[in-house]
Amino acid sequence: MATISPTRETPATRETPAWMSRWLVAAGLYNLAWGALTVLMPGWLFDLTGMAPPNYPFIWQCVGMIVGVYGVGYLAAAPDPVRHWPIVLVGFLGKIFGPLGYVSGVVRGEVPPAFGVTIPTNDLLWWIPFGLILLHAWRTRSHRD
Repeated sequence: MATISPTRETPATRETPAWMSRWLVAAGLYNLAWGALTVLMPGWLFDLTGMAPPNYPFIWQCVGMIVGVYGVGYLAAAPDPVRHWPIVLVGFLGKIFGPLGYVSGVVRGEVPPAFGVTIPTNDLLWWIPFGLILLHAWRTRSHRD
């Protein structure tokens, strides 16, 4: 008599698609580059958008450092996105809340619309792949239990 294994393979538990790791590597390298640029040249985005630079550039450099640290996290998660789904989730949340904060600032008149020039590449570009990685991780982990 055949028995059903509790670890039976399903579409969700098959090997994680390679594109997921590639997207995380791309996100990691992008964040490292953007973070390094912002740390080394904190006025670049302000010059690009015509916005007055901050009075305390080290605060904006800290933003660059945080973005770079996210990059390290994405590179660490890339070899096994299912296992490291919390890193992807934290990044995904940042990529949702960042644009929401920007829109809030524009609505209140605190930020010029031009300052959102990096929203497509910093945030929006990553919503679908990160969301699909998280969905795959959830499906995979829920089938393990």
